[in-house]
Amino acid sequence: MGAEWFARLLRLWGVYSRMEFMWMTRDLRFFCHCFFCDAIVNLAAVSGTFLLAERFAGLGMWSKPQVVFLLGYGMLVGGLINTLFGCNVLYVSRRLGRGQLDHTLIQPQPLWLSLLTEGFMPISGSAILLPAAGLLWWAGAELGLDPGAGWWALFAMEILASATIATAFSYLWGSLAFWAPRAAEEISSSALRIVYQLTPFPLDGSGPLLIGGLLSVLPIGFVAWYPCRFLLGLSPSPCDGALTPLAALFFALAAGLTFAKGKKHYARTGSSRYLSFGHRS
Repeated sequence: MGAEWFARLLRLWGVYSRMEFMWMTRDLRFFCHCFFCDAIVNLAAVSGTFLLAERFAGLGMWSKPQVVFLLGYGMLVGGLINTLFGCNVLYVSRRLGRGQLDHTLIQPQPLWLSLLTEGFMPISGSAILLPAAGLLWWAGAELGLDPGAGWWALFAMEILASATIATAFSYLWGSLAFWAPRAAEEISSSALRIVYQLTPFPLDGSGPLLIGGLLSVLPIGFVAWYPCRFLLGLSPSPCDGALTPLAALFFALAAGLTFAKGKKHYARTGSSRYLSFGHRS
């Protein structure tokens, strides 16, 4: 049964990737505009931290190449979740607040499969993934990293865990749109904006209270800073590598339970954003 669902997942990813390829390549000017604008915007978002690291030869205990590695890691996490969950699947409060969940529920497949596949956008997502890979490659060369298979396995585990935490954080807050569709329509955008704005900074020296908050209430530290400390050997304990995956499991369960509870409420009340003849209220 698991192999059947996995095969179906791959088929749907193939369908959506072909659809996006046809959409993105229908006009060369449109493709260049979308691709390079996304790349420039995402590089500009981390340029402030990079310029600070360049000016002061690092930030705190982090050298300039280590800061660049942190920036590349954060961009890679953002690119991964935007590649997998485009079309407002990542910003789930928009779909809930606009009454668009019905469009997904009527499909002849489980809701989780729809959410995992219909936002797959590998072409536009590569506009973030490629610059992120370039930053990581440059930082690794400057740091003299010579990673083996074990390090790459840990890197993949940390990346997936960080992406899971960022996505779960969006769904955890976005589920409020089940109860308050108008007021919470853009709450996922606000939640992810906080994540993207604070991810590029090393949090060392912020104080135990602030760091504790950024690893719990606002789990921004797990999106880049904490796993990068472990991967670059800045963490004092080798067991710290397990904390990000454990946090990912916790936040995924919390988001899943909240979303499921909101879905039960939605089943009783329905959408309040559409009138009987189909127009948005």
